[in-house]
Amino acid sequence: MFAAQVLMYRQNQVLLDLLEPEVVALGYELLGIELNQNGNGSILRVYIDKSDGVVIEDCVRVSHQIAGLLDVEDPVKGNYELEVSSPGLDRPLFTIEQIKNVIGEQVKIKLYEKHNGRKRFVGVLSSVDDDEIVINCEDEEYNVPFRLIERARLVPQF
Repeated sequence: MFAAQVLMYRQNQVLLDLLEPEVVALGYELLGIELNQNGNGSILRVYIDKSDGVVIEDCVRVSHQIAGLLDVEDPVKGNYELEVSSPGLDRPLFTIEQIKNVIGEQVKIKLYEKHNGRKRFVGVLSSVDDDEIVINCEDEEYNVPFRLIERARLVPQF
């Protein structure tokens, strides 16, 4: 559950607390939420997963269930579009636990501000501790604090 997990980057806790019980009750894991503002409103993207993978019918099922809840509770100000999605090959990583599960994999990290002269890192995740990750990029090792991570994703390997 999100309340017990340390979030790597800022999540809307109100939305997590509202939606997670519904998603879990349907038999899915709530991986994380993205709420992105655009010119005419927002996009609320909810990422779900389950052990045998997510198909479109799963996304539709969760979308119908949480749309009603969102209509009643109205936690998002203004117009928004709801998208329920599987994590896909370029899986977003929202928590420290999620990123610990991909040690040894190639990841893409975007920071809120520059660290070691850069805001973006693409490389192999070599370790994770309570405060930071270590990523190898272009034959150099970088220690990146969790508090600076804006987004983290797996880089698909083909």
